[in-house]
Amino acid sequence: MDRELYEELNAQVNRELFSAYLYLSMASFFDSIGLEGFATWMKVQAKEEFGHAMRIYDYLNDRGERVIFEKIEKPENNFKSVVDVFEKTLEHEKKITKNIEDLYSLAKEKNDYQSEVFLHWFINEQVEEEKQASRILEKLKKIEGKEHLILMFDKEMGKRGEEK
Repeated sequence: MDRELYEELNAQVNRELFSAYLYLSMASFFDSIGLEGFATWMKVQAKEEFGHAMRIYDYLNDRGERVIFEKIEKPENNFKSVVDVFEKTLEHEKKITKNIEDLYSLAKEKNDYQSEVFLHWFINEQVEEEKQASRILEKLKKIEGKEHLILMFDKEMGKRGEEK
C-alpha cells in the first residue's frame, strides 16, 4: 500500500475514535441535564463511530499494515443547548465527510482500487450520518424553547438502538 494512503487511513482511524469520544462528551452533557433519550442516541452514535474505526483498523490489518494510535484530543464539553449540540454534530459529520472524500480522491490518485472500493461504504455512510443530524436539527429548531416538546422528542430519541 502506498505510504501516504496508509498514513491517511491510519489518521482516519484516529479521527473516528475522536468522533466516538466527542459523542460521548455530548451524551454526558445530555445525561447531566436529564435528557436521557438524547444521551442514549449519542451513546449509540459513539458505538457506531468506534465501529467505523474498527472497520478501517481491520482493513489496514488485512492489507498487511499496522495501525498506530495517536493521542486523542479532548473533545468539546461546553454546550449551550440541545440545538447547539446538534449544530456541532452536523458540522462534525460534514468534516468527516470531507476527510472520507479526500481519502477516496487519494486512493484514486494512487490507483489503489481496493481502497476505492473499501471507501464506498464510508461515502454512503456519511450521506446517512449527515441526513440524520440534519433532520434532528431541523426538528429541534422547530420546537426550540418548548420544553414539553423537547421532552417528548427526548423520549423518541431514546428509542435508538431498540429497532433491532
